[in-house]
Amino acid sequence: MNDKDITDKQWRERLTPQQYAVLRQGGTDRAFTGLLLNEKRKGEYLCAGCGTALFHSETKYDSGSGWPSFTDVMNEEEVTLVTDHSHGMVRTEVKCGNCDGHLGHVFPDGPAENGLRYCINSSALSFDDD
Repeated sequence: MNDKDITDKQWRERLTPQQYAVLRQGGTDRAFTGLLLNEKRKGEYLCAGCGTALFHSETKYDSGSGWPSFTDVMNEEEVTLVTDHSHGMVRTEVKCGNCDGHLGHVFPDGPAENGLRYCINSSALSFDDD
């Protein structure tokens, strides 16, 4: 079964209530509360819904925003970018390319050459240390 074909009931069984609210309903963790915000070990950040590798610790940095921030994705084919018009703003939503889960948003104010800041919810991620 493709992760995009999982039923709502199956997602509710697979995820914690907070993970479900973020990944499946487009919710947001409260700023400065995520378990992975201050993670400093080397490793990979995976989609908490399906396990797809999304970000590497080498691209993580402290943006001061209150959410884990990254300058780039591991593989552009593993994420989908969608224009988001919610909350009276126009933003670019970041979704998992495998399971279509909401991860967060990307902004054009990052410190790297590409100028991007992937602002990602901790609840949408799991961590696999090297």
